[in-house]
Amino acid sequence: MTDHPDLTLRVADVADASSLAALSLEVWVGTYLREGVSGFFADYALAQLTAARFEAHLANPQEHFIVSQNRVGIDGYIRISRGSPGPVPGCSDVEITTLYVQPRHHGRGIGAALLWAGLEYCAEEGVQSVWLASNAENAPAKGFYLSQGFDRIGETRFVIADQAYLNDVFARACCG
Repeated sequence: MTDHPDLTLRVADVADASSLAALSLEVWVGTYLREGVSGFFADYALAQLTAARFEAHLANPQEHFIVSQNRVGIDGYIRISRGSPGPVPGCSDVEITTLYVQPRHHGRGIGAALLWAGLEYCAEEGVQSVWLASNAENAPAKGFYLSQGFDRIGETRFVIADQAYLNDVFARACCG
């Protein structure tokens, strides 16, 4: 599955909330705050990526999390959300809301393993296709999704307060 010898994929539970919050902060800040950390973005990240919010997500039956667990802790996760209509025509209502892997673990196949586990879960649940949005400036993520069989089908905006950021929308069938 991966070349990471101690990797285990498992469904997340509420005890993982703080780990998911910390991992999310690390990835979000490292990915999107390339020129420094302003109060605007710090306030957003610290308000949104909390253990309490992850506890709520984990308790929601419309949400499904799969984590990659190495011998020390969680190094990545995928979050799949049902009831999340896509922003462009042709999207299902099932979104890959988040696929994060700690940067120091990139290149080990963890992201692909999580993605395929998420797609397998969706197929088992009878989901025909999924969609996701990726920041338009995140070339590595966009290349990854295209290499995994996703098609770019449009664009949307990610909004924080009164500021909007261009995102590409991708979709893929779950069973092939």
